[in-house]
Amino acid sequence: MRRKLIAGNWKMNGSLEANRLLLSGIKSDLGHPGCDVAVCVPAPYLAQCQTELAGTAIGWGAQDVSAHEAGAFTGEVSASMLRDFGCKYAIVGHSERRAYHGETDAFVARKAARAVDGGMIAIVCVGETLAEREQGETATVVARQIDAVLTALTNEQLARVVVAYEPVWAIGTGKTATPQMAQEVHAMLRARIGAKEAGIAERMAILYGGSMKPDNAAELLAMPDIDGGLIGGASLKASDFLGIVRAAS
Repeated sequence: MRRKLIAGNWKMNGSLEANRLLLSGIKSDLGHPGCDVAVCVPAPYLAQCQTELAGTAIGWGAQDVSAHEAGAFTGEVSASMLRDFGCKYAIVGHSERRAYHGETDAFVARKAARAVDGGMIAIVCVGETLAEREQGETATVVARQIDAVLTALTNEQLARVVVAYEPVWAIGTGKTATPQMAQEVHAMLRARIGAKEAGIAERMAILYGGSMKPDNAAELLAMPDIDGGLIGGASLKASDFLGIVRAAS
């Protein structure tokens, strides 16, 4: 049985004091979760997370990673740098990176490989826009995005990948795919991965990343192919994040 993962994506939010209070609140009420728990934070706060979360049940990670290992790439952060701060996870291909920074499917696949080769678990994001869904292109778009990763990575590398399906139209909008809508895409993704290697598909966690909250988490997480959540806004409030962790546990 696949172990569920609840990963918070703080996006570009936080301060030293706000982070301290948030992490303190999560740690104080977390108990012994029946799922994996992580927070993916802005790069300047990785050192703080390393200090605050060492020895706890909470992992931490980055929101992006460079496709390059080192060199003249001003502003980039390499996989080896992230590992220096104890990162277990790195998000790649988030819809905001694709939309605002022009990241292509092939570039996202390169980043996924770099994260995995650097010793981390790559959380690879895929998902369609509202226009693409309304035009009936969800399956085509998501298949194209995941196929780029399946083509570029070896089976050994794929064993260290988590996929997050995030319908772009449901991120930060308050809209959420119904559990059935989400399950349909998750099942398609698992079948697509299974066409490359059935064992990897059966073991790989596929998260849902579109406005999961405490009041809808249990219903979403009850679906057979939804293995957790990549949590945006709800990860910035300890009680909400913990509510989702309990639903997954």
